[in-house]
Amino acid sequence: MFDIHENPNGRSMRWLAGGLAVFSLVSLIFTVLITIDVWREQEIVDSIIKHLPDSDLAAAEELSGDLRLHGRMALLLVLNIIGTAVALALVLRGYLHSEQSLRDVKVLASDIIASMDAAVITTDRHGSMTSVNAGARELIGLDERAIGQSLDDIDDVHALLSVICREVNATHETVRDQDYVVTTHGHKQTLRTSCTILRDQRKDEIGTVVYVRDVTQRALLEERLRRMERYMGLGSLAAGLQHEIKNPLSAVSLHIQLLRERLAVDQMQPDVHEMLDILHTEVSRISHVLDGFRNYASVRQLGRSPVVIGNLIEKLVRLLRPQAESQGVEIVVNLSEAPRQTVLADSIQLEQVLLNLALNAVAAMPEGGIMTFTVTPQGNSIRVDVTDTGHGIPTEVQSQIFDPYFTTRNEGTGMGLALCDKIIRLHDGSIDFCTGVERDELGGTEFTILLPLEDDE
Repeated sequence: MFDIHENPNGRSMRWLAGGLAVFSLVSLIFTVLITIDVWREQEIVDSIIKHLPDSDLAAAEELSGDLRLHGRMALLLVLNIIGTAVALALVLRGYLHSEQSLRDVKVLASDIIASMDAAVITTDRHGSMTSVNAGARELIGLDERAIGQSLDDIDDVHALLSVICREVNATHETVRDQDYVVTTHGHKQTLRTSCTILRDQRKDEIGTVVYVRDVTQRALLEERLRRMERYMGLGSLAAGLQHEIKNPLSAVSLHIQLLRERLAVDQMQPDVHEMLDILHTEVSRISHVLDGFRNYASVRQLGRSPVVIGNLIEKLVRLLRPQAESQGVEIVVNLSEAPRQTVLADSIQLEQVLLNLALNAVAAMPEGGIMTFTVTPQGNSIRVDVTDTGHGIPTEVQSQIFDPYFTTRNEGTGMGLALCDKIIRLHDGSIDFCTGVERDELGGTEFTILLPLEDDE
């Protein structure tokens, strides 16, 4: 962790100050003793002068003058030592105050770093960790025992940290906003990391600082914004295409039927019959695609009313059970024991969403499995999970499953999940999923819908 150690120079300074104080005290004592001796000698000389003959008086007075000069010099030395001691004490007091202030600043900086919800790791020039903060324990699983270890020794899912650290040491340039995904307790977590050079007060490079923060919610928001941008204007385009193509297509279909009836009188050849069937099939397929366009474009206004999600699911299960049992799919319903809370929703549109998710789940388990509906309160929202034990969604297509006209099945137009996403967004809710081993050891896929609860007010 970020520990604040006592500065070794501070201890040395204290020992030096103590030594100088003792030396000054000893010097002061000896100087005072010398001064006292000089004063005594002066008194003795003064008493002798009184009894000397006039012939020796000049020499005695000269000696007395020298003693007085020595006394004054000793007194001046005492004052000098006292002044030096006071100055030393003031300097030492200022040094200790500055050291304490510096220590307080370091403690404050350490507290700030320790309180951050992001991970902050410092390393030396060789990539060995020199400090980690509390956030590193939560996001990466590091503690004070990691100090001294290399970034290469941490979990492989965090291997990007070592890569960008080596890059910064090699290029001396800051690396910013590199994202990677880890799975925690079955849920994806998006982490964003940056790395920069660590310099001391002399601007010398002494290592690197690695910064990691959790941007899962931001990444989800960015993905939803990108999805909304792709959908923007698609509704108007769909309505226009449906109008411009549907009418001519109806005319083509009618003339194919008339041609079939006319040729039937003349006993048309088998190959002609086959070509007419192909034309009829393709026209029907295009008409079905246009209907999907119309359905997607027409979902704008919702007839909202209080809806109990559990009632919709129970109705849906009764509808689906025969088909599910024919495929060997068991349906499990887990409704919360909490009061049956309501949402303001269009029950028909919401039922369409649940039906689409349920049919996708059944289709994902052609050899049988378990489909589960779970309804639980989550804060000010209601959460609906539709889970299957099928083969899951391939990683390479997961980012496209809500796109219009994208499908992995031979049948269908690929508008189902796009329509579900639009309906849920119109309800001010959200729809997401997790699949494969990201969900649990059973695999499969889980779609999660969050809808705001009805305001009691």
